[in-house]
Amino acid sequence: MSQHITRIGVAARYSEAAVFNGVVYLAGMVPERGDTDIRGQTQDVLEQVQQRLLEAGSDKSRILRAQIFLADIQDIGVMNEVWDAWVVPGTAPPRATVQAALANAAWRIEIVVTGAQKV
Repeated sequence: MSQHITRIGVAARYSEAAVFNGVVYLAGMVPERGDTDIRGQTQDVLEQVQQRLLEAGSDKSRILRAQIFLADIQDIGVMNEVWDAWVVPGTAPPRATVQAALANAAWRIEIVVTGAQKV
């Protein structure tokens, strides 16, 4: 039995999000303003995450899992400040944060999120 997959923001190479069985899978969100510092880039990416979740019928309080990739793990303190101010109290999801070589040298952060749709 095949179930429907909804794709949002479909491009030739990837989709911004896919929804299957009430679960929202976001692509890696990267800064749209690469010329800012880690604080600005984190805010930028989290705004994108929230927007994609809303488009998929979810929100940041329904995040099931977050994976955070930092170009420099030394940025984790500032990134955590922005994250802590953004996350809904009492709904902090399981999260992993690692250092990784990102596809664009200007990017300091990339975030991948899985969330649950609202019922």
